[in-house]
Amino acid sequence: MLTNFTRETLDLMKHSLANGQPLHKGVTIATGLTFYDLLAPSKNIYPVITPLRNSIPRVRRVNASDAARWRQVTALTGSGYDAMGWVPEGQRSGTMSYTTAQKSASYVTIGEEDYLTFEAEAAAQGLEDENSMVTLRLLQKMMRKEEIGLLGGNASLQLGTPSAPTLSASGTGATLPTATYSVIVVALTLEGWKNASLSGGIATTKTITGADSRTFVLNGGSSNKSSNTTQAITLGQTLFASVAALQGAVAYAWFVGTAGNETLQAITTLNSVALSVSLTSGRQAATVVTTDSSANPNLAFDGLLTQSLNPSNFAYVNTLATGTAGTGTTLTASGRGSVIEIDTMLQSMWDNYRISPTVLYVNSQELKNITNKVLGTGTSSLLRYDAAASAGMPYGVIAGGTIEFYFNPFASDGGTKMPIKVHPDLPPGTLIAYAEHLPEWYQNNEVPNVAEVLTRRDYYRMDWPPRTRQREYGVYAEEVLAVYATFGLGVITNIANG
Repeated sequence: MLTNFTRETLDLMKHSLANGQPLHKGVTIATGLTFYDLLAPSKNIYPVITPLRNSIPRVRRVNASDAARWRQVTALTGSGYDAMGWVPEGQRSGTMSYTTAQKSASYVTIGEEDYLTFEAEAAAQGLEDENSMVTLRLLQKMMRKEEIGLLGGNASLQLGTPSAPTLSASGTGATLPTATYSVIVVALTLEGWKNASLSGGIATTKTITGADSRTFVLNGGSSNKSSNTTQAITLGQTLFASVAALQGAVAYAWFVGTAGNETLQAITTLNSVALSVSLTSGRQAATVVTTDSSANPNLAFDGLLTQSLNPSNFAYVNTLATGTAGTGTTLTASGRGSVIEIDTMLQSMWDNYRISPTVLYVNSQELKNITNKVLGTGTSSLLRYDAAASAGMPYGVIAGGTIEFYFNPFASDGGTKMPIKVHPDLPPGTLIAYAEHLPEWYQNNEVPNVAEVLTRRDYYRMDWPPRTRQREYGVYAEEVLAVYATFGLGVITNIANG
């Protein structure tokens, strides 16, 4: 039976239609009465680039204790004249001697945690298995953190305190106001450079509150601040500053202002800077830097770059000259399709240790610069281009190009092609050559790899007991990077762009 309300509604509709009047209300997309088209699963759009983690051999250690230890025999010295083996008839040679060293590398723990509330887990049904996806993302973030550690982890290389910067002023056309400016500099490790920004400042120390509510402190990768230097300038002049390069630093933070009011104004991957415009207000003050926070002893291990830059090791290191402040020193084209500084590094590693790098890791800036040096004017005649062509058919030309391999002539077999790879975590101005494997004339000691990741306990997931209505996860690993032959590493740093 129709109610009075329903009958009245029908009568109004009939009346409207009979008089040719349109209905004034209707359903449109704007009303929201539509299906919610959510594509499953979620789209994880973030890079997970881990070339070192993917390529360095991982070795599981059985009965591992607090540290991995090994003895190194680094030289055999013959009796008499080391280069002469002559012995008279019927007589015996003298006895050779050994050069040995005790090495150790302490195991440390790396980890990351995440959680999933019960409500989120239930609400995600039909979209994706959120339990698995949380673990996947957690694993990927852990891998990225490990990659940065394998490259630039720092347990032992303390930067200390930089020297006072050297200042000068010259030129015309700048807009830096007339004043007497004070400059302080702080050196940064690779970790420090990764943690720094002009808006957020440089990292000194940070107290981390773990998921268990316990705290620990991490050093952010910055040196202590230098003493200040002052320079008077007039409107139109540019303020130039430079500092003696610190081995172990890949970047420098510059604090500028009136004396006692210096704030962060620039972060450079050179040991110099040029300031030509008005200072930006609201930046981090130099007063927050009170101590050397460059390393994390007992918590970290030394990465490849850190071990290379450590003066106590035998890696090749070339810190390019300061040059003109704010401009620096660029790589140098040889004029024969190569780069002088890279050639010098490769020759030194061969002449001193009979070793040849197998890969060259660079920043995108340095890949571009190397390409320009190799393909610049005067070298194009050394290049060969191959293109398919058929009689009567058009041909195609592809614009652009880069250097995929660098030929290393310093090898016993006549030379090798060394791939050049862009590493996502190397700063501009630094490149690292890495011999991934010892050549066969070293391998009679059963150490084929220059470096290995020794694991006391490799990647494992922790499912913590519920303490609230959410699932809590952790992914951890207990490991150390053992570099048996640091002479298989080479670094060129303080490279200017150009």
